[in-house]
Amino acid sequence: MDKRHSKYSFIQSALSQRREEHRFRELTPILPELESSTIIKDGKKLINFCSNDYLGLSRHPKVIERSKEFADKYGAGATASRLISGTFDIHTQLEGKLAQAFGFESSLIYNSGFQANTSIISAVADRNSLILIDKKCHNSLIQGAILSRAAIQRFNHNDSDHLRSLIKKAVSKSYNRILIVTETVFSMDGDLNKLDELISIAAENNALLYSDDAHALGILGDQGLGLNSGKTGIDLNLGTFGKSFGGFGAFVGCSREMKDFLINFSPGFIYTTALPPSVVGGIDAALDLIPGMESERKQLFSLIDYFKSEIAGLGFDTMNSDSQIIPVLIGKEKDTITLSNYLEDKGLWVSAVRPPTVENDASRLRITLTAKHTEEQVRTLIQALGDWKRG
Repeated sequence: MDKRHSKYSFIQSALSQRREEHRFRELTPILPELESSTIIKDGKKLINFCSNDYLGLSRHPKVIERSKEFADKYGAGATASRLISGTFDIHTQLEGKLAQAFGFESSLIYNSGFQANTSIISAVADRNSLILIDKKCHNSLIQGAILSRAAIQRFNHNDSDHLRSLIKKAVSKSYNRILIVTETVFSMDGDLNKLDELISIAAENNALLYSDDAHALGILGDQGLGLNSGKTGIDLNLGTFGKSFGGFGAFVGCSREMKDFLINFSPGFIYTTALPPSVVGGIDAALDLIPGMESERKQLFSLIDYFKSEIAGLGFDTMNSDSQIIPVLIGKEKDTITLSNYLEDKGLWVSAVRPPTVENDASRLRITLTAKHTEEQVRTLIQALGDWKRG
């Protein structure tokens, strides 16, 4: 057998299996149109219904302007990690601004949500700890739990009674600490967690609570500042800048002592170059804008209510979505891809989400509505879904 063929045979086998299961993925280059919610793909204009840019801030003139301003003043890159020479005054100023805006004692910036979740959880928990994590948490949270080498138990989705039963058994064991991990808005189902109950359970059992608020920021909570904001009893408040902020990166809101711990023990923070000035500038501008975007949020939720009402009438299952993330459950991978391709032919860009991102037989369209969508565009999507449904 050819040695090279033998060396890479595992790749060929794995990819072949993915194709057979209709789970193969590939990169699709697109050109966004900055003034609208449309993109260009292969020369064709499509309405984009799978972006996380919920408020359209990636294209906001003030966000772009401040991004350029910071790049002009500080250069294209931070040139080093935060603990070497990569902490510019704009990094510490933004961390102070975030803490004040969200009501946290301190905050610490990370370079992405995935990096933050994997790095923070694996720093806070160790092989003598227990992590209790909701079964529908994002893969980045699961990977962080695995990297920690802690014992992991996944409680049934949004099932506080199941969590209580697990933690009751755990308290009598010799774990050095217990960490409860959740999302406020679940990224694939669009439903909300029971945050107040989780806070109570954590407090009653002296457990740490990690709450990822990525998809709520900008949209939910007072002034769009998320569902963690204003809550006491959450030890680690995770937020991201790659969604409603329209940029890139993440932050954790926490105590001053926890921030010092992460600076010293979180590898994903310690061993990476700091966010570039242009990104920091965009985040800074978005943070100024979000609290005042009530009209955009009102418009968005009007579209959400309209869309969900109409497609429910067509017989589609949107599960328990309470947010701008609206899953349209199809079931089989092949059927979901077929529908996604059908919509693309109709001028609509809606991605198919398949296992292992979701459970078996739970493939779906993950539709995200934004404040940039118009009622006419949403009506076009409803019409196309109805035509497909009717065959």
